[in-house]
Amino acid sequence: MGSSSSLSTRLLALALSVSLLFTSSSGHGHSWDPYTDKAKMIHHDGPMLTKNVKLALIWYGDCGKDIKNTMRNFIKSLVLPGKDHLQPQVTRWWEVVESYQAMMPGAKPGKSPKIKVEVVKQSTNKSYKHGKVLTLQAHIPILIEELTKGDTSVLPVIVAARDVSIQGLCNGKCADHLLTEDPKPRPYIIVGNPETECPEECGWPFVPAEPGSKGPVLKPPSGNMAADAMVIAFASTLADAVTNPMENGIYHENSATPLGPAAVCKGIFGPGATPGNPGKVRTDPKTGGNFNAHGNKSKRFLLPAIWNPATKTCWTL
Repeated sequence: MGSSSSLSTRLLALALSVSLLFTSSSGHGHSWDPYTDKAKMIHHDGPMLTKNVKLALIWYGDCGKDIKNTMRNFIKSLVLPGKDHLQPQVTRWWEVVESYQAMMPGAKPGKSPKIKVEVVKQSTNKSYKHGKVLTLQAHIPILIEELTKGDTSVLPVIVAARDVSIQGLCNGKCADHLLTEDPKPRPYIIVGNPETECPEECGWPFVPAEPGSKGPVLKPPSGNMAADAMVIAFASTLADAVTNPMENGIYHENSATPLGPAAVCKGIFGPGATPGNPGKVRTDPKTGGNFNAHGNKSKRFLLPAIWNPATKTCWTL
C-alpha cells in the first residue's frame, strides 16, 4: 500500500509539472542559450525590492540541519563578509544585484544603496500537513498565510524536503519566484530538493549531467550535495525575485519567457563554461570542495553567474 501511494504521489507531481511546462513554453520567442545569446535587461516600470528584504522561511518536511544551516549561512553571507576577509566574497556577488537599482527611475549616480537580506520568520512542518505534493493554487497560499498571518512586508520562501514535490519544479526550474493569485498578489519563492527530484538537472554540477556531457563533476563545498545545489537554485531565484518581484520589473524579454539576471546565465559558474561544463572554479585544499565565493563564518559557496549591467556579460566571482 505504501509503495502504491508513493507512486501515485510521484505521478501526480509529474503531471502537474508537465502541465505547467506546456503552459509556460507556449510563449513567443526562441529558447535561450546563455553561452551565445546576449541579454538586454529592460525596466518594465515595475518595482524592485530594495532597502530591507525580510525573508520568511518555510521548511516543509524534514529538511535536515545541513540544508537549513547552509541556506541560512548563505543568506547571512549576502550582507556579512567573513572576518577572515578571504576573496572573493559573497557580498561582492550581491553587489551586482544591488547595482540594478541604477536602472530605476530617480536613481542617484554612484554606487547603489545596500539591500539588506535577513530571515525574520521561520517555520518547520515535519508532519506534511498538506501532503507531499504541493500545488501553487491549493497549498502554497495556505502555507504562506499560516506563517505570515497576512504580513505582506516579508518575502515567503518555501523549501522542500527530499520527499516533497512542488508543482512547476523539475522541468527546467529547480526553484522559482511567483505571485499568489488575485485579489492581492504577493511574491514568493519555492525551492525544490534535488536528492530525489531531478537530481541530474538540479543536483548538477555536483552530480553528472545528462549522458554525453564532458564537463567535470564538482564536489559540494559543504559536503552535502542537496544543500549546496539548493543554495545555487535559491541564489539565482532570489536575484531574479529582487529585480522583478511583481513580474513587471527588470528582466530580459526577448525569449520564450521573461528571464532575470541569474536565469539568463544559467549553467555558468566560472570562466570557460560550456554546456555541461561549469567552468573554472576554486578547490578547497583541505576538503576538495569546489567553490567560487567565501562567506560568513568561513563558509564557502558555489554561486551562479549573474548578468552584470555594467559589463553586459554573464559575470562570475
